[in-house]
Amino acid sequence: MSHREVAALFGVSAASVSRWRALARLQGNLAPKALGGDRRSGRIDGHKDLIMATVEETPDLTLQELRRILAGQGLHFGYGTLQSFFRRHNITRKKGRPMQLSRAAR
Repeated sequence: MSHREVAALFGVSAASVSRWRALARLQGNLAPKALGGDRRSGRIDGHKDLIMATVEETPDLTLQELRRILAGQGLHFGYGTLQSFFRRHNITRKKGRPMQLSRAAR
């Protein structure tokens, strides 16, 4: 069938049919892509090894200090982006006690 015949059959324009056919040739599949979800975390996850090495080297870094170190290497991530990164990878960054508890507190 021609594009115009198919367009009339489905009630769409001939241009739409042409675009769908071109897409089918390029991709081989006309199934819709997934909707929603996180599309940007791959940018920071690509640098996971560097971030983890930096945190392991200096475990008491604050997020702002980590941002400055990463910015010095040309990587600019927001505060919330780093928080989400640590949350997504189940990494907690709690500081230890600076001194031992007194005998009375035990």
